[in-house]
Amino acid sequence: MMEPTEQNRRAWDEVHRRRSAAMAGQLGLPPVVRAALGELSGRHVLHLQCATGESTAELAELGALVTGVDISGEALDVARERWPDIAWVQADAQNLPSELRRGRFDLVYTADGVLVWLPDLKSWASGIAAALRRGGDFLLHEEHPVAICVDESLRWREDYFDEDLHVYHGWTHFELQGPPAKEGKVERFWRLGQVVTTLAAAGLTVKQLEEYPGGGSWRRLPSKVPGTYILLARKV
Repeated sequence: MMEPTEQNRRAWDEVHRRRSAAMAGQLGLPPVVRAALGELSGRHVLHLQCATGESTAELAELGALVTGVDISGEALDVARERWPDIAWVQADAQNLPSELRRGRFDLVYTADGVLVWLPDLKSWASGIAAALRRGGDFLLHEEHPVAICVDESLRWREDYFDEDLHVYHGWTHFELQGPPAKEGKVERFWRLGQVVTTLAAAGLTVKQLEEYPGGGSWRRLPSKVPGTYILLARKV
């Protein structure tokens, strides 16, 4: 099998432009994230796994001095076409370049289905800690791992303790126009406890962990199960 990060870059390059068109109007900051962000005017923000930049642009509109990072060159081409005044950097979130690891960001933000693409959570967390200044915050908005494990009838269908890499073909959370996707993508499941523990081991102090009902997830699960969560951690 091809190295997972390179495989996923190719998979996203294949569909990013079409995904951006198919999900027009759906890719900005979720309301719960806007409420959690606080005042951004003049703050230096690093947006990891920014894709085609819709949420990055909203961060800039809120007054942030923002840098968007994504592994897909195709995604960043779309972002640069739309928002040429924002700084865009092609890089792996698990291996940030040295210029982003100098402790100068007030906030690192990442959201919405990002963790499954990361086979190395330790390197990811280390890069976040290195990018933040002392007192800086990390904000993660992510699909709840329980939401990945149950179906709409609340039947448990996945192994919560699965730690293997899996190769999948096709896309389920948006309607892909044109020819079907050919590139496989590699995903890795992460438990909530693993995420919290890894960030703590990188030197970040968890300040808040909020869980939200399943109706807010793209899977449209019943509200009795968690759909998403927000984690806020600080570099002290």
